[in-house]
Amino acid sequence: MKYKSDFQKWMVRLTFLFGVLTALFFLLHHQAENGAFLTLGITVLTVFYHLGMRLLVGEVLVSRRLTDQLDPFAPFFRADSPAERKLYQKLGVRKWKGILPTYSPEEFSPEQNSWSGIAAATCRSEVIHEINMLLSFLPLLFSLYFGAFPVFIITSVLAALFDGIFVILQRFNRPRLLRMAKREERQTLK
Repeated sequence: MKYKSDFQKWMVRLTFLFGVLTALFFLLHHQAENGAFLTLGITVLTVFYHLGMRLLVGEVLVSRRLTDQLDPFAPFFRADSPAERKLYQKLGVRKWKGILPTYSPEEFSPEQNSWSGIAAATCRSEVIHEINMLLSFLPLLFSLYFGAFPVFIITSVLAALFDGIFVILQRFNRPRLLRMAKREERQTLK
């Protein structure tokens, strides 16, 4: 498999590792009836779910199905309201946006894409992270079987907040990208 980025490579490898660890710890718990192995199994299962779900949503559900179907000019993707700009300023997005990893850097490269293509990529990324936010709460169902509801709610909330950071980043960048896309379009019409 050819990886798009080091981030993707490590995410795939970690997902595989946590899948193997999940099976191992549940097998050890089954063999030894040891509560520590059950706790470890539940922990790695939760991490495996969160990593694997993000890979599936990004690679299978959204990226392959919504290649060019999202309109960055659509009202849902508008990110230029004064309240939204003020929120991004309070959060200091400009200061930390550059340190976040990019799963598919080629989708955001101006050398490989038009500005409107990059803006559309921010829409796909936003949708992926919004779906991830919702699916972050699915592990709460594990608590029905395993108990430990506080652990599952904490991990679900943290995972949703993590994806929320990326939603904010995409929405923060989109107005500037759309201005550049309009400028690019005017230049090609001349």
